[in-house]
Amino acid sequence: MADLTTDFVGIKSPNPFWLASAPPTDKEYNVRRAFEAGWGGVVWKTLGEEGPPVVNVSGPRYGAIWGADRRLLGLNNIELITDRPLQTNLDEIKRVKADYPDRAVVVSLMVPLDEDAWRKILDRVGETGADGVELNFGCPHGMAERGMGSAVGQVPEYVGQITQWVKKHSDLPCIVKLTPNITDIRQPALAAKQGGADAVSMINTINSITSVNLDAMCPEPMIDGLGTHGGYCGPAVKPIAMNMVAEVARWEKTAGIPISAIGGISTWRDAAEFMALGAGNAQVCTAAMTYGFRIVKEMCSGLSQWMDEQGYTKTSDFIGMATPRVTDWQHLNLDYVTKAEIDQDLCISCGRCFAACEDTSHQAIAMSEDRTFTVKDDECVACNLCVNVCPVEGCITMRRLEPGETDLRTGMTIPAEDDKRTWLEHPNNPMGDPLTCISRGQ
Repeated sequence: MADLTTDFVGIKSPNPFWLASAPPTDKEYNVRRAFEAGWGGVVWKTLGEEGPPVVNVSGPRYGAIWGADRRLLGLNNIELITDRPLQTNLDEIKRVKADYPDRAVVVSLMVPLDEDAWRKILDRVGETGADGVELNFGCPHGMAERGMGSAVGQVPEYVGQITQWVKKHSDLPCIVKLTPNITDIRQPALAAKQGGADAVSMINTINSITSVNLDAMCPEPMIDGLGTHGGYCGPAVKPIAMNMVAEVARWEKTAGIPISAIGGISTWRDAAEFMALGAGNAQVCTAAMTYGFRIVKEMCSGLSQWMDEQGYTKTSDFIGMATPRVTDWQHLNLDYVTKAEIDQDLCISCGRCFAACEDTSHQAIAMSEDRTFTVKDDECVACNLCVNVCPVEGCITMRRLEPGETDLRTGMTIPAEDDKRTWLEHPNNPMGDPLTCISRGQ
């Protein structure tokens, strides 16, 4: 059976599934229940400095996006960091860690851009026995208006400076949580690395408004007739998060820095995909808030079974395996050609493929009088929209043309494997090297 234990920057846990800093990790009661359910670790909901507690709204805090079956696809939240006293949280963290020494307990922190403020809170966190700290540089609402959260994460110089302070005043592993509300997430990741961060976590929530109440003419959730932007999370943000993880993992200046993945992780497969792109573990929030803490059992069993089937004995066997295969468009093989094929035994004659292709793509699917749908190879550009809209899994597939076959659309003969061209070698590239740009009848 696969070994799911992980060692993330020296922080050990029985499995790679941690609860992200959020309402599920706001108090001792929650965290104990989470550990009893099987979670490998938690990142305690963000603590602020000593003083009057943060004031959260007491009206609705979440907006939502649903699929056609009412499945929750995304949450927009306007909740701030913990509104419980600092000492109360610290006392609870100390008790929990003492009772669950084998679980990861990381403390999320956010204080003003002041070295002494960071020193003071780090001293107190260090007394709890926590395994590490996560610097919250990502909240896009509320705290950002106070000069914290994403207001810091969007400025690489601030990210690097605070990281240096944290490493100066604490021996705990330091994870920097990055905001996606930025043009190039690699820059704050680089700043964190240069500042001495042990790891980065990504992504924090995406600045958003999920809906507008057309009766009240107000964004939702509404607070006394007004609405505001908030942080978007859940399955819908997974593609954005995966791209950002891959960008940091493959850039030569940030490659090698450990990554804790966050963003729409709802199943073991989601976690495995992030880990294949370079993440060392997976943080979960929305899925736990939707289905409860016990989903971690399915995540662990699913990941373990898949690893057994693939012959992986530990998670480090496959972490980062997909990273070298992430590239930029200009390096893709332009001589790789596929064509759609429809399995007539599986086809239910719904016509979705025909409507999508005829109206919005390349008119490459024909429909007979008896509603038999076939692909016109001389028109098919292999966009695979038909595959994605077909309601029957496996009914439409993409067949690769082999070397020596002719693409009926372009007249090109498919070249041998060792004779492929990227954009850098293509004759249509005005900036290409004329010595390598050769034409093959197109």
